[in-house]
Amino acid sequence: MAAPGAAHAPTNAVGHQGQPHTFSLSPAQSSSASSLRRMYMEGTASGVKTPATVDERTALLGTPPPARDLETGSGSAVKATTPTQSGHQRRPSRWQRVKYYVPATSWIPEYSFSLLGGDVLAGITVASMLIPQSVSYASSLAKLSPVTGLYSAAIPGIVYAFLGTSRQLNVAPEAALSLLVGQAVSDVLHSDPHNHPVDPDDIAMAVSTVITLQAGLISFLLGFFRLGFLDVVLSRALLRGFVTAVAVVIMIEQLIPMLGLVQLQHTLNPHSTLEKLIFLIDHAATHAHVLTTVISFGALAILLVLRRLKKVFVKHWWIYRLPEVLLVVVVSTILSDEFDWEADGVDILGSVPIKHGGSFVRLPIHKMTLRYLRKTTSTAVLIAVAGFLDSIVSAKQNAAKYGYSISPNRELVALGAGNIVASFVPGTLPAAGSITRSRVNGDVGARTQMASLVCSGLVLLATFYLLPWLYFLPKCVLAAIICLIVFSLLAEVPHDVRFFWKMRAWQDLSLMGLTFIFTTVWNVEVGIAVSMIISLLFVVHRSSRARMTILGRIPGTDRWMPIGENPEAEEDVPGVLIIRIRENLDFERLRRLELYGHDQHHPSEAPHRQHANTLVFHLADVDSIDASAVQILQELIETYQGRGVGIYITHLKGQTRRTFEIAGLCDLLGEDKFCKDVSSAMARIERRPQVRQDSTYTVTDV
Repeated sequence: MAAPGAAHAPTNAVGHQGQPHTFSLSPAQSSSASSLRRMYMEGTASGVKTPATVDERTALLGTPPPARDLETGSGSAVKATTPTQSGHQRRPSRWQRVKYYVPATSWIPEYSFSLLGGDVLAGITVASMLIPQSVSYASSLAKLSPVTGLYSAAIPGIVYAFLGTSRQLNVAPEAALSLLVGQAVSDVLHSDPHNHPVDPDDIAMAVSTVITLQAGLISFLLGFFRLGFLDVVLSRALLRGFVTAVAVVIMIEQLIPMLGLVQLQHTLNPHSTLEKLIFLIDHAATHAHVLTTVISFGALAILLVLRRLKKVFVKHWWIYRLPEVLLVVVVSTILSDEFDWEADGVDILGSVPIKHGGSFVRLPIHKMTLRYLRKTTSTAVLIAVAGFLDSIVSAKQNAAKYGYSISPNRELVALGAGNIVASFVPGTLPAAGSITRSRVNGDVGARTQMASLVCSGLVLLATFYLLPWLYFLPKCVLAAIICLIVFSLLAEVPHDVRFFWKMRAWQDLSLMGLTFIFTTVWNVEVGIAVSMIISLLFVVHRSSRARMTILGRIPGTDRWMPIGENPEAEEDVPGVLIIRIRENLDFERLRRLELYGHDQHHPSEAPHRQHANTLVFHLADVDSIDASAVQILQELIETYQGRGVGIYITHLKGQTRRTFEIAGLCDLLGEDKFCKDVSSAMARIERRPQVRQDSTYTVTDV
C-alpha cells in the first residue's frame, strides 16, 4: 500500500488482473459503523422512518426535501446533475458555511411546530430517565456530589443542541466516563497513604473540573482540525471488549453499596477491581446489611421486570413510555421516609447543596485545578476518545434510521464545546452521547434538537427544585439503577461473540479478550490505552488508506476503465455507479465517491453528482475478506437496500465467496446479484424495468 502522498501506478483496465490483495477493514473501520442490521430487524413505530415520497416529507417537515452532504447536518436543495454535465465548480455560499459550522442556524429557522409535540414528549421521557441516572453516576461512580451529575446532564446538552448534527443524540454523563473520573479522584486522594487530605470534596471537584475541561478542549481541537476520521481507529471487537470490561468493573463497584459494605470497604480499602472482588467474596455472606440488601436487589428486580414488560407491551404507549427508573426512585424515597430506613442503618442521599464555594460559575483554571492538570491529562484523553466513539456510533445509528446525515468533525466540536462550557460550573462530569437514551429519544418522538433543549431545561428545574425531595432516597437504590445500565451494556456481547466465532475471526476475538483482561485486571485507563496501541498497530500493519475508483465504459467496447485517468471512459447508464475496490474499503469514501466523484470539495457544498440507484462492486483485486469487513459490508448493503439502491457484485473469487456464504451475504443479496464480470452485470441492469431518475434519496453517513 502506498504511503499517503505517494504516487500510485496507473490503474489497468478491468479486464487485466492486478496484484492480489486482502480485503480487510482497519480495526476502527468496523467500530463506528452502527448496528444497522439490528435497527432494521427491530423495526420502528409509525412515522420514524424517512418518508418515501416528496409529499410525505413535505407533510412532515413543511419544507421540500433537501439533498444532503455526508459531512453536514443540514441540507440545501440542489439540482441533481449527471457526471457528464461539466461546469464550473460552485463554491458554497457564506450562509452555507455558517449552517455547516453552526447547525442550529439551519434547523431553527426551518422548525415546524408540527414536530413540537414529539420533541417535548421525548424531552420529558428522557429527562425522567436521566435525572436519577445522573445522580447515580455522580454519587456512586465519580464519588462527587449528586448535583454535579445534574449540571453535567443539562449544560452540555444545551450547547450540543446548537452545535451538534444529530437530531436524537442525548448528551449527558455516561457510566464508563464517570467511572474514569472516579478512579482519577481516588488515585489523587490516595496517592499518599500516610497523608489524608483535609478537604477531599474540594479536591474531588477540582479533579473533575480539570478533567472535563481538558476532555472538552481535546475533543474541540480534534474537530477543529478535522480529525473526525478517528472513529475508524478502533475495531468493534476492541470496543466490545472495553465496554464489557467496564460493565463488569461497574457491577463489582456497585455490589458493595448494594450489600451495605461501604463502611467495611473504607476500613479495609481494597483498591483494584480484583481486590474488590475478593473483598466481596470474603465478606458478602458474613457482613452484608440485610435490609440494605433486600432494598437494593428488590429495586433491581422491579426495574428488570418493568423493563421486560415495556418490551412485551411495546404497542401500548402508556406502558412503553413508563419511566420505570423515576418510578422506583420516587417509591423508594417515600418508603424510606415512611419506615425510617435511615434509623435501621440504610445509607440515604441526605441534604445536597446546590452550589459549592459560594458561586455557581467559576473559571475552570485556577490554583487548585492547575495542581492536578498534568496528573489527569491521560484520563482526559481517554475520556475524549471513548466519549466520541460512543457518541458517533449512536449518532450514525439515528442518522441512518431517520434519514439524514451527520458530521464526525461537527460532533467533535459540539461535544468539546459542551464540556468546555460545563467546566465553568465546578465539579461537572464530562458528557457524551448515549446509545440507549438516544434510541429512546427517537422512538418516543424526537425529530430535532429541540428535544435536547427540553430535556436539559427539565434537568435544570429538577436541580433547583427536586433534590430536596430526594433527601430520604436510599443510596443502594442508586447502585441498583447503575446495575440496570450494566445489563444494557452487556446485551450485545453474545451476538458479537457468536458472529466473530462463526467467521473464525480469531484475531478479533483475541483483541476483545485482551481488552477485557487489561481493563479488569489493571484498570480502565490501562485497558483502553493498551487496546488503542494494539489497534493502531493493526492499522499500520494492514494499511488503512483505501483505493477505490469509479469505472466508465470505453465507447464501442465492453471494457471499463477509471474515469479519472481515461477521458474517453464514460458512465453511459444514468444512476449506475461502478466501483473497483483495491485493497481496503472505506465506506465514508464510497459515499463521497457517489456524491462528489474525485472532485475536491468542502463538506458544506451540495453534491456534484446525481444519487446512484445501482451500485456495481468490482472485486477482482480482493483475494480474501476479514470478519470485520464482512460485518460492515452487510450493514452497508442493508442501508442501500433500505434506500432502494440495487447492489451487484462482480469478479468475486472463490475464497471471498465462501466467506460471503458463511456470513449470509449471498442470501441477503440473492444469486442474481452476483455476476461474472461488469458486462454481465450491466446487461442485467439494462434489462430491468426503467428506474425513475428523479427519485430523491436522503444522504446517510454509512
